[in-house]
Amino acid sequence: MNPKFYNLPPEKQQAVLNAGFHVFSQNSYKKSPMSEIAEAAGISKSLLFHYFTNKKELYLFLWDTSARITVEEMEKNGCYEQADLFDSMEKGMQVKLELMRKYPDIGMFAIRAFYEKDPEVREEVHKSMNHYLQIHAAGKLAALDPDDFLPGIDLDLMYREMYLASEGYLWEKMQKGNIDVTEMEKDFRKLIDFWKSIYTRKPKGADQK
Repeated sequence: MNPKFYNLPPEKQQAVLNAGFHVFSQNSYKKSPMSEIAEAAGISKSLLFHYFTNKKELYLFLWDTSARITVEEMEKNGCYEQADLFDSMEKGMQVKLELMRKYPDIGMFAIRAFYEKDPEVREEVHKSMNHYLQIHAAGKLAALDPDDFLPGIDLDLMYREMYLASEGYLWEKMQKGNIDVTEMEKDFRKLIDFWKSIYTRKPKGADQK
């Protein structure tokens, strides 16, 4: 990316970002033309190429921006500081869904990027995604108290299962073209409650009347 992009007025930078998020959120990487992004941003195609050498550079910049915004919001809201795994998951869910309400194009772009199959960008997106995931997952897993869970539970496998279930849910929603944030919130709350019921120990006396 040309550093001169940051010399643009903030509103013009935001216009380019919003245009990129919108166009890429509606189509696959291959079917998202730079000309359409430039038009949506209110600039010429040549000027867009002045700031971003090619479509791949713009796409990965948008991905990094969406990841950075998400992590910043998660940190600001203390999502990584929760001692209880499921409290952390619920708080993280609330932050991510609120971001999707506030920036619907960013949310849809992130989901599409997660499942993008084009080899030109897929590897780098997943490398970046795994970097963020491993940092926070490793810290969260290390902080778990095995006594909070049923005896014999493989905590690494449990965490992986919950991650894959969430991934499958998002894939299903994207295939249906139905990203209803309120519905997603209800569904994820049910999932979290289900995981709690099957993985955690019941408090002593919970079955006593």
